[in-house]
Amino acid sequence: MITPILIQLFEEGLTKLAEEINQYPDDASLWIPLEGINNPGGNLCLHLNGNLQHFLGAVLNDSGYVRNRDAEFSLKNITKKKLLDEVEATKMSVRDTLEQLSKKTLEMQYPIVVLAEPCSTEHFLVYLLGHLNYHIGQVNYHRRLASTKVAAAV
Repeated sequence: MITPILIQLFEEGLTKLAEEINQYPDDASLWIPLEGINNPGGNLCLHLNGNLQHFLGAVLNDSGYVRNRDAEFSLKNITKKKLLDEVEATKMSVRDTLEQLSKKTLEMQYPIVVLAEPCSTEHFLVYLLGHLNYHIGQVNYHRRLASTKVAAAV
């Protein structure tokens, strides 16, 4: 079954996200607006946590998580520690959800239509894994540019 692989890959991705956030030189650099980059690393981190806790925890596991997608992109100046705590909470939610999914559930249509057309839960989980890794790359890019900007200002 694909579940152990999904658990491993989501945990690796979320660990990589935490490593990227940890490498920002300070809390303020997480939020530095940079030309040509729509969302700083802090907002991307909020977005990934909200996305996974909503689509896995709330939709598939009835966790009670309530997503505020607009806030994922509008909130600023949240500390590194708070972001990292949220990544850990997301890891736990993802693992808890995936461990409870049966083969039958994975094969069933995902409960809500998010993509252009309905798809299986398994398909949507693979999509979410790609989404996670895409945004981790954006966080990495923002972090490297923001770190250069902070170093130049010193």
